[in-house]
Amino acid sequence: MLRKGVCQDFAHMMIAVCRAMGVPARYVSGYILSRPERSARGGGASHAWCEALVAGHGWRGFDPTNDVLAADAHVKVAIGRDYHDVPPTRGCTAGLLRSG
Repeated sequence: MLRKGVCQDFAHMMIAVCRAMGVPARYVSGYILSRPERSARGGGASHAWCEALVAGHGWRGFDPTNDVLAADAHVKVAIGRDYHDVPPTRGCTAGLLRSG
């Protein structure tokens, strides 16, 4: 396997495999915190992984980009069926603008 692509590609592939096997799966958009002792692909930018409904354990996160289970370093922002449900750049923000 060449392992070429971005985190969204790996998440979509894993979701497709899960769903083909009859396992409910969903797309997760968020961030992964990189630590000096362990560098992670996708750190410093938005990241994506998937969650699958595991019998007896509920929804569990899987990060196929880094080949790890989603843990404390994975900061979940939104979940959906796929990227189009939860792109990190859609939405609005409210705040005060200060001048001068």
